[in-house]
Amino acid sequence: MPSAIQLSPTDIVVDRSNAAVAVVTINRAARRNAMTLAMWRELGCLFQRLGGEPAIRAIILTGAGGAFCAGADISEFPAVRATAADGHVYEAAAGTCLTLIQTCPKATIAAITGPCYGGGVGLALSCDFRVADGTAYFAIPAARLSNVYGIVETRALYNAVGLAAAKEVLFSGRRYEVEEAHRIGLATHRAAGNALADARSLASGLAKSAPLTIKGAKVVLAALAEGAVEARQSAIQSIMDEALTSADYREGVAAFSEKREPLFRGK
Repeated sequence: MPSAIQLSPTDIVVDRSNAAVAVVTINRAARRNAMTLAMWRELGCLFQRLGGEPAIRAIILTGAGGAFCAGADISEFPAVRATAADGHVYEAAAGTCLTLIQTCPKATIAAITGPCYGGGVGLALSCDFRVADGTAYFAIPAARLSNVYGIVETRALYNAVGLAAAKEVLFSGRRYEVEEAHRIGLATHRAAGNALADARSLASGLAKSAPLTIKGAKVVLAALAEGAVEARQSAIQSIMDEALTSADYREGVAAFSEKREPLFRGK
């Protein structure tokens, strides 16, 4: 009987050398950083944990060995996606992971080098920004596998590129080189050099911004993108009130008056 691939402690690693910017690396270079079921579960929980750490202001997601992520590890599909019931469990795990990345209150950046395929595109699209270098290329080969991309990742694709481009990406399954990917919105930034270096630079700038502003803006923008403003009005008002009554708001006003850089603490 085939079995699921077990999570290794080195499959996902976190660099905390910069206290304000965590770098999360998918670390299965031999498999082009393909995601196992266990990794989907772990990665989402990791973003949830990092999102709760006050010192962290931004999170970069990248891949090891010259690849971002080749999508799901199909080699374990006979064990974890053999039936419709298995498929529901798998899709729920992947969808939960992507949702936890999307709803992380920190600024999130995908640093994309080499292949970004299938579920890897879903991971990248779940981040706020996608910095791609000249080696990056994108594809969602669902149409080559007779697979249907899930709701969470399809919504992220639609929000990033619009309806017509999303249809072409999904219907064709073709490869998009970095220039075209940047033009249609799969990538938000075209790196001048190395994707991770440019992502670190972007993250360092964002780390100076008010954390409560970023947290609140993500809530409001998500509600707008999903047409759920009325349903989330209470949550939106709560997060606006949190910012308005915060020490950071008082610090921002004082720093503006005193013509100095504000020192935000996220509270």
